Amino acid sequence: MTIPVLGEPRFPSPLTRTVAEDFRVPASIVAGRHAHESPELSFELAGARSKLYFDPAHTRAGIVTCGGLCPGLNDVIRSLFLELHYGYGVKEVIGFRGGYNGLDPSPAVDTVALTAALVDTIHHHGGTVLKTSRGPVDIGRAVDTLVQRQVNILFTIGGDGTQRGGRALFDEATRRGHPLAVVGIPKTVDNDVAFVTRSFGYLTAVEEAAKVLDRAHTEARSVPNGLALVKLMGRHAGFIALGATVASQDVNFTLIPEVPFVLDGPRGLLAAIEQRIRQRGHALVVVAEGAGQDLLATDTNARDASGNIRLKDIGTFLRGRIEAHFAATGVPLVMRYMDPSYLIRSVPANAADSVLCDQFARNAVHAAMAGKTGVVIGLLHDHFVHVPVDLLTSRTKRVDPSGYAWGAVLSCTGQAERFEQA
Repeated sequence: MTIPVLGEPRFPSPLTRTVAEDFRVPASIVAGRHAHESPELSFELAGARSKLYFDPAHTRAGIVTCGGLCPGLNDVIRSLFLELHYGYGVKEVIGFRGGYNGLDPSPAVDTVALTAALVDTIHHHGGTVLKTSRGPVDIGRAVDTLVQRQVNILFTIGGDGTQRGGRALFDEATRRGHPLAVVGIPKTVDNDVAFVTRSFGYLTAVEEAAKVLDRAHTEARSVPNGLALVKLMGRHAGFIALGATVASQDVNFTLIPEVPFVLDGPRGLLAAIEQRIRQRGHALVVVAEGAGQDLLATDTNARDASGNIRLKDIGTFLRGRIEAHFAATGVPLVMRYMDPSYLIRSVPANAADSVLCDQFARNAVHAAMAGKTGVVIGLLHDHFVHVPVDLLTSRTKRVDPSGYAWGAVLSCTGQAERFEQA
């Protein structure tokens, strides 16, 4: 659990509120023989150190945003710059445009010099001012760019693939003898990052999704036998669908990747929906994008630019099966199908996420200035921690079907714990 450090810190920090190097945060605060984590597993407490590895007056930092959009990206960029510039006195901060593609010197590299004026209002807007992309980069050429531009620190804002790429950049820079601190800020709107209690953008996504569910519920109950089906984000984890369901309190069926379900039979989903329509005259169904993939014969060889398995569209599949079922039973149905994913992920962060973005960013700067590298900022028990990249990318966080959160969904929807064959 030791975090790599480029060398002995020897420059005094301009900050007075610092954290001792030996402070640790346990991975779990729940004790007992069924506890999920070993009591020996703990992490360095994040925060400013009294000694720095980099001399702020001679330090150049870079920032890159990768992967899909997420509320709060511009907030993170802004707070990174503010802490570097005003907190430490770093004179130059470079934004690499277009994700890791911006580190490839083969085309004309489009970079931007971040300034206080440039970042002044970016947090009021969704998306990323640096633009983003998916997919890998040639590590050798990327390090060429970093060495040529004399970048000492690189902040990587992205998911698992982004952080693995950051580790590869650090390894190659080390091989060449170029001191490069690579510090990651975990980005996933799905909230599925291990050792991160809540990822930035998640609560904003839940808030926006709940608004969609309210409107979908209105559509469903405003017509005879109305059914609204809403597909929400969540490739492998159903946290957004779960959170939006509990926030809404109007959902009747919630489907997530962690809980398999069947469609047919007297105890299947279709029969349950039919019963709801017959009894109440309307229904609201929420499905996470990664749910029910076993029903779709997903091709595990088909990958997107980030290397993720291309999921089949459970939303349109489920819509078709529901319509076919009601047609076969002779029960009239008015279907409303909604997929608001792009609308949700592109909004600005709400107040709670803006605060979280700021904290992630400032702790990333503290780690980098102290010379820590190969590290991602985590969040455990309301404390920010340093998580080794290799550990963070070795596991993911999922909804626990036996946990209290999924129990809340079952309670507020009234749905069966399992939809299965009789």
